[in-house]
Amino acid sequence: MLLAALGVVFGDIGTSPLYAFKEAFHGEHAIPLSRENVFAVLSLMFWAVTIVVSLKYVVLMLRFDNRGEGGVLALLSYGLRLTRDRPRLTWTLGALGAFAAALFYGDAVITPAISVLSAVEGLAVAAPGHENWVLPIACGVLIALFAVQRHGTASVGRVFGPVMVIWFTVLAALGLASIAQSPEIVVAINPMHAVRLATERPGLALLALGSVFLCVTGAEALYADLGHFGRKPIRRAWFAFVFPALMLNYLGQGALVLRDPTAAKNPFYLLAPDVLVLPLVLLATVATVIASQAVISGAFSVTQQASRLNLLPRLRVLHTSDESQGQIYIPLVNWLLLAIVLLLVVGFGSSSNLAAAYGVAVNGDLIISTIILAIVVLLLPGRSNPVLLFVLAVFLVVESAFLVANLSKVLEGGWFPLVLAVLVFTVLTTWRRGTELMRARKMARPQGRAQETEYALGRAARVPGAAVFFSSAPRGFPTAFLHNLKHNHVVHETLVFVTVEFHDVPRVPDEDRIELLRSANGIWQLVARFGFREEADLGRVLRLVRKRGLELDPNLTSFFTSKPTIVSQSRRGLFGWRRSLFGWMLQNSTSVADYFGLPPNRVVEMGTQIAI
Repeated sequence: MLLAALGVVFGDIGTSPLYAFKEAFHGEHAIPLSRENVFAVLSLMFWAVTIVVSLKYVVLMLRFDNRGEGGVLALLSYGLRLTRDRPRLTWTLGALGAFAAALFYGDAVITPAISVLSAVEGLAVAAPGHENWVLPIACGVLIALFAVQRHGTASVGRVFGPVMVIWFTVLAALGLASIAQSPEIVVAINPMHAVRLATERPGLALLALGSVFLCVTGAEALYADLGHFGRKPIRRAWFAFVFPALMLNYLGQGALVLRDPTAAKNPFYLLAPDVLVLPLVLLATVATVIASQAVISGAFSVTQQASRLNLLPRLRVLHTSDESQGQIYIPLVNWLLLAIVLLLVVGFGSSSNLAAAYGVAVNGDLIISTIILAIVVLLLPGRSNPVLLFVLAVFLVVESAFLVANLSKVLEGGWFPLVLAVLVFTVLTTWRRGTELMRARKMARPQGRAQETEYALGRAARVPGAAVFFSSAPRGFPTAFLHNLKHNHVVHETLVFVTVEFHDVPRVPDEDRIELLRSANGIWQLVARFGFREEADLGRVLRLVRKRGLELDPNLTSFFTSKPTIVSQSRRGLFGWRRSLFGWMLQNSTSVADYFGLPPNRVVEMGTQIAI
């Protein structure tokens, strides 16, 4: 489990030495290279990693799991359960969670771009004069990476751990070799170096923070992968291996720059002897592919969770592994990510230019997770203590300082993840609002309509067999059933009204999976419940239903679904382009039949019109 955690959890933060220290002294936002500044930057890096990664995520946030699952959406779901009787706080939490998810996509496109590009840039050190090959090779690696996603990562994942063991070992070895030549560099971990820069030259310190922040990107992966590996393997791997390797490498780069100021242009690769630079480039490329893979898989997972939490429409999800439920592939997300990543690589041209765009999205995620956690702590019985709230306040101050530093880069590239986040946030909130209005319109049917339906049902002809009608609400008559009864005047002997609910928990136990009630006229009301990390497996539901006395053979049952269409405007609800956006998403969402894996030759889809 430790080996697997190394391969997945720490890929993103593990490749930060490729560019984090370099950006402090090279590029548009570089600070003057001097002995004092090198010591100050290294001090800032050590304490940033210690406070943000070690204390906040590894020690504290891993304790706040949602039934074993981590990540900002899992934390959001946990918080929503605590605020059900507080509508305003629920809305605030929902907005924060949606924006955090939107910011994650900014991270999901920039991480592969900057990681792979920074690795391939080592060619300029290994083979001077071949710099023109950097962009084509980087684009080729990225295209290949996204192209193999449809095959799944289970087989590739087996080698992730050993490769990352080699990677972190190399990081530590290169750092130790450099430190041995300049052992005085180890005193840089003294926080007074950072304090001195902040008090004597605050403007310069703020500029340095923008680069220092790059060494904590990937911290959110520690929490997001909690459900896959558990607390102990993540904590042990971090404190025993990853943290020391990273800091040794950063200190080694600092020592090298003190000995040779010209090495600031690419201190990571210049740590290695000339003969080992090219193998190091190859190893770094593999490591960045692994880091990118973890982020891409995370984007698939976040998209699936967002769909379960009613932030996105149904999307086509392909399972790439028979053993692991979490191995999924979402074609639409994959190709959109690739298009944006290639645009970033070609548009920005270098890892230094991309570094300006990197920090803002991740920084926003860190702050939002701290705020949501603070709200959870305040509402959670037994954990709302002043000491913990003070610690969270310290985290918020540190992360806010980083945000101020990163905002200075907005014009140089930081605008991109913000624009992307706003666009994604608009999509998420439009879908949630639109579906809420649709549900409200359906629930607002006059009571007399139900009486008319009962009367018509009693007079309708009955045919042998069973029919399943899907409904968005567990009471009343499904829209597809009403249309079938109105136009065909015939119903099956057995009628099952199915409502599929996704709850704000990762998984629902089988004993709570279904709720089955029998009413008059041969009607069964079935509520099937799933967690936001689960697939809507109707086969499992039918097996549970069979134990309750209802026999349903999927190959002998007719499944009726409805396809809503937005047809007119109303004075309330969504307006203008948001109504058009919602209508487009509604029409292009995955059909109920495909989403639930229904037998294609047993499905009847009926249209319905709704004004919102």
